[in-house]
Amino acid sequence: MRIRSLMLTMVGMAIAGASVYASRELLQVQPATASVDSNGPALVSVVVAGQDIPFGTTVEGHKLTTIMWPAEAVPPGTFSDFSVLLPEQGQDPRRAKRAMAQGELVLANKVSEFGEKVTIVQTLGKNTRAMAIKVDAQTAVGGFVTPGDTVDVVLTQGSRANLRAITILQNIRIIGVDQQADEQNESANVAKTVTVEVTPAQGQKLALAQKAGTLSLSLRTLDSVIDEPLDSIRLSDIMRDESPTVEGPKATVKVRRAATAVSEVEVKERDEDVN
Repeated sequence: MRIRSLMLTMVGMAIAGASVYASRELLQVQPATASVDSNGPALVSVVVAGQDIPFGTTVEGHKLTTIMWPAEAVPPGTFSDFSVLLPEQGQDPRRAKRAMAQGELVLANKVSEFGEKVTIVQTLGKNTRAMAIKVDAQTAVGGFVTPGDTVDVVLTQGSRANLRAITILQNIRIIGVDQQADEQNESANVAKTVTVEVTPAQGQKLALAQKAGTLSLSLRTLDSVIDEPLDSIRLSDIMRDESPTVEGPKATVKVRRAATAVSEVEVKERDEDVN
């Protein structure tokens, strides 16, 4: 009996040991690696925004991350690591010249040089100018104009019967509302001043128009449209004896012709019926 018990104990220990070994092999943690297709495109590391980086804010390490990108599709101006973007000890940082959303590629034209001042000038296109317009709740679409929007500028001039309005500029980009130039800020605020991007010729028109009368902004749709010259309109053009009406459906009657043909004939009103 003792020999049999000893044998059973040894067999049990062997089974238990085998179970532990098998479990360890199955549950062993393997290092996480990304499978790469050797036949696929070559990948390189590029720096992207790890979080939203507003216009004018500093570029810091915790705001950045890297992702793998197809080497043949890497756009010019990308960065492969943080070292080129981050300042050395005692050096002033870079700043965002454009607002960058989380996951967006960090490009050279979106960041300043080390210690470079970032102002609204960095948002201007080639050979354009920034010009301010005085506005209020009524002339600035109730405060719903934000940086990045496009507007038409309407001049209202004159008084009483000589009052008239004309669109002097079309498709003008808003680059600042009061002191706010961040295009990611979509909050509506009633502003006192908006800053627009114009060409030198448009700036001259705008300067004269501000002296001549009241300027109003007309917020444009996001859909592309074809701009056409617009004639000025006078108060007398809208002050009519009769209000404009939309023509309604015409009255018709069905007339049977021959055996089966049926046609509709418009019923015209007689003068005495109208009166």
